[in-house]
Amino acid sequence: MTRRTGAVNGAATIPNPARRRVRAVLSRTNLVTVVRAVLGCCILAGLTAALPDPAGAAVPPPATPDAAGTVWLCRPGLANDPCTADLDTTVVEGDGRVHVQASSPAVNSPYDCFYVYPTVSKQQGANANLRIQPAEIGAAVAQASRFSPVCSVWAPIYRQRTTASLEQGLGANPAADAVSYASVLSAWRDYLAHDNDGRPIVFIGHSQGAAMLIRLLRSQVDNDPALRSRVVSIILAGGNVTVPEGRSVGATFDHLPLCRSTSTPGCVIAYSSFPSRPPADSLFGRVGQGVSLQSGQTAKKGLQVACVNPADVGGGTADLQPYFPVPPGTKAASVVTTPWVAFPNLLSARCESRGGATWLQVTDVAKSGDQRPVVTETQGPQWGFHVEDINLALGNLVEDVQLQEAAWSAAHR
Repeated sequence: MTRRTGAVNGAATIPNPARRRVRAVLSRTNLVTVVRAVLGCCILAGLTAALPDPAGAAVPPPATPDAAGTVWLCRPGLANDPCTADLDTTVVEGDGRVHVQASSPAVNSPYDCFYVYPTVSKQQGANANLRIQPAEIGAAVAQASRFSPVCSVWAPIYRQRTTASLEQGLGANPAADAVSYASVLSAWRDYLAHDNDGRPIVFIGHSQGAAMLIRLLRSQVDNDPALRSRVVSIILAGGNVTVPEGRSVGATFDHLPLCRSTSTPGCVIAYSSFPSRPPADSLFGRVGQGVSLQSGQTAKKGLQVACVNPADVGGGTADLQPYFPVPPGTKAASVVTTPWVAFPNLLSARCESRGGATWLQVTDVAKSGDQRPVVTETQGPQWGFHVEDINLALGNLVEDVQLQEAAWSAAHR
């Protein structure tokens, strides 16, 4: 695809014939279909924000554990680090304009991001081993790599509960959940003792990854004032963080509050995205059930699931900034020459709480004639937009972290 330099936000614009081909392919492709080609084609009943093997990916060679036994999926200096993958993006506007947005990882960032990926493993048995598979690589690219311009991403391979285990039910194997958490805890202790060097930290987790970070933060950070002072931001999507009704702290965490402003560091951005109120049997957005069981949160009375809108942390309604990886080998990849595609001004979000549920209400706000793809509940109402939780708001989340980093730096001068 030929490009020429234009004056669209300082990016490269795409000539009209190619622009029409991009619109034609993407408008025929459901938004969920695009992302699921990389983020999950076979979502099982139970908690599996599955991110299976990206198309055409080869199984990588066995990784070498560090001195403490941790296998790193992402870390500074790692060869072929998926968290520093190419971030160039084809931006498709509602009026049909298309341009390319360039971005690249930061070099020697003063901030770290500690990322725990969601359920991806299709290995046999209750818990995965520590071998890096294409699924983990795909998860890191899709969810964590876009944070690399604002932090150095550290992501351990951990012995997560597999999709086979989760088919038994979320509360069916607490021993497997304990193994998963112990593995994350071991990697965290290794990182903190040997790699962090006192740098401020952003925590990022989704689904099972969010559940494991809830356990980690409760046991290792929440009651440690010194560590809390180094927390820049906490992103826990699809994990059912809970608070007492009408409050911003308590229940899940005693001292780590929900974010109310991006000018305040050390707080939690938590949400589960749906197009309407989650049903009574939902896996997300309702206390004491679903994903809550993976982090041992069974209490219900007087509690609600937390919601912080990543598009407007202070509250209210605002547009989401969705970013999705372009699946290799698809029609979209044949015309979109960048590894990412973005759809601004397509969706808006606001937090809602009603009927015992709290959720991020995601609404299509495309204007008449907008031919871009749409998002649907392909896994059913129990799931809502769970698999897309991170990607639907990825641009917002990166901006939130950047603003909180600036606030943290100002507070620690």
